[in-house]
Amino acid sequence: MRLGIMGGTFDPIHIGHLILGEQAWEALELDKVLFITAGQPPHKPEAVEAEAVHRYNMVRLSVQDNEHFECSRIELDRSGPSYTIDTLRQILGFYGEGTRVYLLVGADEARDFMTWRDPYGIKELSTIVVANRPGYPLSDVLNALPSDFASAVKPLEMPGVDISSTDIRARVKLGCSIKYLVPSVVESYIIDNGLYRGLK
Repeated sequence: MRLGIMGGTFDPIHIGHLILGEQAWEALELDKVLFITAGQPPHKPEAVEAEAVHRYNMVRLSVQDNEHFECSRIELDRSGPSYTIDTLRQILGFYGEGTRVYLLVGADEARDFMTWRDPYGIKELSTIVVANRPGYPLSDVLNALPSDFASAVKPLEMPGVDISSTDIRARVKLGCSIKYLVPSVVESYIIDNGLYRGLK
């Protein structure tokens, strides 16, 4: 199996995440893309606004109509910080060592890859795929990584979608529209549950 792994805080998930998953599925000929919601993101523990159950539910609703997308609770059901290296080991233990794993990462995240726990271990267990984002040229990101690490990274060109979860949360707080920035089911979920406005 060729398995794409798309991990993130997803606070909330938005169309940029979904476009990246779809582009990777097509370009890398993946069998499946697994969206994994972080339980306790080690890099931004204080920045998470929505509870894990809400973040997971928004991911589940977003991927339910795509037959090659799935969501996973693997990091939510594991205690402690959500380290990618631990997740990869669990995934390979479940799917089998013959599974070829592609770790899908945005260029903004990839800049800090060497601060992740055991980056070289991650490189050994997966093919690291870095997708471009507006303002983060792939060449700059790769140049910021050690040469022996950067040489193993697979770049992925995708449409420049300049959307961030941070901006979406800010728009909700201001009462601005987030239509078309997130799937309609996520927009409804955010409204119904009073997320990012402290209504519930």
